Amino acid sequence: MKHALPCILFLAVAGIACKTTPDYSTSLADGAPALIPLGPKEKVPDFSRQWEQRNELLPALENSLTWTRREHARQFFPIAGIEHERALASLERFKELLVSSYGPEDFQTSLVKEFQVYKSAGWNGRGGGVLFTAYCTPILRGSLEPTKEFRFPLYRLPKDLVKGRDGAVIGWETPQGRRAQYPARSVIEATSLLMGQELVWLADPIDAYLAHVNGSAFIELADGSLFRLGYAGKNGRTYTSLGKELESEGKIPRGQASLRTIRAWAASASTEELGEYLNRNQSYVFFTPIDGTPHGSLDVEVTAKRSLATDKSLFPRGALVFAAGSKEDPTVNRFLFDQDTGGAIRTAGRADLYLGIGPEAEDMAGRTKIEGQLYYLFLKEGAE
Repeated sequence: MKHALPCILFLAVAGIACKTTPDYSTSLADGAPALIPLGPKEKVPDFSRQWEQRNELLPALENSLTWTRREHARQFFPIAGIEHERALASLERFKELLVSSYGPEDFQTSLVKEFQVYKSAGWNGRGGGVLFTAYCTPILRGSLEPTKEFRFPLYRLPKDLVKGRDGAVIGWETPQGRRAQYPARSVIEATSLLMGQELVWLADPIDAYLAHVNGSAFIELADGSLFRLGYAGKNGRTYTSLGKELESEGKIPRGQASLRTIRAWAASASTEELGEYLNRNQSYVFFTPIDGTPHGSLDVEVTAKRSLATDKSLFPRGALVFAAGSKEDPTVNRFLFDQDTGGAIRTAGRADLYLGIGPEAEDMAGRTKIEGQLYYLFLKEGAE
């Protein structure tokens, strides 16, 4: 869904970069590789248990195959040293192994023999590790018409917002000519710029913000039906973390920002204070009605606990990945597919797990913060 930001990304990464504290927001040096092949003495993760979850994996795998087989996909390769043909052949062979392997051990042996395993360059550019956070599709109460209770709109994509071929925002078409940037959140919220382009109204500005940071939302209407909204685009402005701002100014104890603590703060804040902090994030997300499950930035459905969002300027789209966590957690130590983009995921040290729809996914996403490593698997060169 090309989400603007996951639930957990209200959070600030509390550590300051030093010799012992990773700064996961650190950008790679110019020209540095995003993927590093595992050396001959480095341990390959244990993939074997995933064979037993092949029925869960196959639908998400099919979505990556669907995208990678499109002629349109070729324009995004090569990236990180991976050619399109190799990316596609890797997914196809992985599917064959899921279906044809005799059991977990045979599956592991074949993967190790046939696939080159790469690790993300991570926060330090040398494979130092990745911070996994998570996002979801919240279910929020709303109305298709503004009322005294429902006053905070979500908007459709404006016609005067100009995108490039890759979907990036390149300008704002005005009667006076094209401007370089679309208006920021503060301007959109303070003016009638988007009047008439409302899709739905919500009861709480934090609900609206939650829809923005996740990039999708299902809105429960008075009759119990769900009005489903997916990501349509954004204004192209820089994202600023609400949680980070609140922690840095002592509104929430450092390291304690979560959806729960942010809602508690918002309930006690004045309208002016709430608006001031929300407007520090100049990024603004637009929506479109959808059927079914939200789509990621590849325009294929994202799958709960099997789809991942990364920086697509660094990593190959649609690829098979293995998220290894440093602790036992149901959201990691599993195969996923790199099928989405995060608005604030702009380094090799960050990745977001899509956890699904509704309150349980929202609660889990709001608590997910796992240090680990992100691995990519591609067929060894010459094996295609």
